[in-house]
Amino acid sequence: MRGGESTGLRAYNERLMIAAIRQAGALSKAEIARTTGLSGQAATVIVNSLLADGLLVEREKVRGRIGKPFTPVALNPEGAFSLGVKIGRRSLEALLVDFSGAVVASRFAPYPAPLPAQTMALAKETILELVDSLKRRLRSRIVGFGVAMPWVMYEWSDVLGLEREAIAAWREIDVAAELEAATGLPVSLYNDATAACAAEMIAGNRIDRSSALYIYLGTFVGGGVVIDGRLYRGRQFNAGALGSMPMDGTRGGRRPHQLIHQASVIDLERALAAGGFDASEMLSPDGAAEADAIFEAWLQRAVAALARAVVSAMSVVDFEEVVIDGLLRPDWRRRVVEGVSGAYARFDCTGLSPIEIATGSIGPQARVLGAALLPLIGRFSPDTELLVKTAGGPKAVNRQTPTGPGRSEPLAPVGNTT
Repeated sequence: MRGGESTGLRAYNERLMIAAIRQAGALSKAEIARTTGLSGQAATVIVNSLLADGLLVEREKVRGRIGKPFTPVALNPEGAFSLGVKIGRRSLEALLVDFSGAVVASRFAPYPAPLPAQTMALAKETILELVDSLKRRLRSRIVGFGVAMPWVMYEWSDVLGLEREAIAAWREIDVAAELEAATGLPVSLYNDATAACAAEMIAGNRIDRSSALYIYLGTFVGGGVVIDGRLYRGRQFNAGALGSMPMDGTRGGRRPHQLIHQASVIDLERALAAGGFDASEMLSPDGAAEADAIFEAWLQRAVAALARAVVSAMSVVDFEEVVIDGLLRPDWRRRVVEGVSGAYARFDCTGLSPIEIATGSIGPQARVLGAALLPLIGRFSPDTELLVKTAGGPKAVNRQTPTGPGRSEPLAPVGNTT
């Protein structure tokens, strides 16, 4: 075997082992060999190498079970780090996560509008602040950071209530290149709702079917698509662009409505503010019931539109489940799911299979968490695509089995959608 092939095979099997340990939490060397299909000797060699590199740590020896005592190995939280930034229409969020996916540090900064120059300056400042918060000896272990943001931000000035010129500069900004130049770290750009879907797949517990439609109720509604157990982006990166789905009615006699005009949280925020409520307070888990009447008015319009979108999507792709998450506080998210389920049942669904509609498990932080986790998973994943967590998964590659093109490459950045 040529040296390059041997190196690629070794890298693939290391990633395979890390993925198995990440999913299980901790495994003995014998369990790693069984899970990955590696021989006991090969598993031991790789485990020892990853321990020496600081990517794995040994836990306390387990005694008292049938068989010999064994020492489980787990991911070393300090083995690697990643950063995530969510550039939104109303706020910027940033996270620093460790190798286990736990949040080490976070930042949140609201703003009235996503003005390009100011928002980019804030993103650079926030990332550098999070890097500085890490111990100096660990900073070299940052593998990169992800940026989750709406794609064509400059096209939605009317919905945001802004002059087109105020955010037109987003059209010219190369976000990834500017942030790489400012931080010296590799940057991957993701659509914000697709990043939220990825977070549910990686850290959540609601997407467990091979095909799923994910809906994120953010300032603007968006989504993600899982097909054949994989996060699907589409060749033109438009998969999950639910906000652009056409609806009944027109906007002031002009263009027809889209889902973005009927199920986006920005309209609820404006209604809450007009009613004398602090929108951010009402959307928080401790929000008071006094705002329920305003929420109910928004809910009726939103669930009708969301149910229509789900039926339309179901008629094109055979989804097994729909997962709805977003900025709303938990009780309001549950009411959206209940409302969409009821409205969906009133449609004529002849020819369509039954579908489960459920509440996401992560909530408002899903977008920035997905942005932070995707570079970690991409760097250490044995597969080039993000997969739904299953009991099975890829097996080790032996010396007679080619790795195939791209098997040792990082996860490709999730594409940008509306």
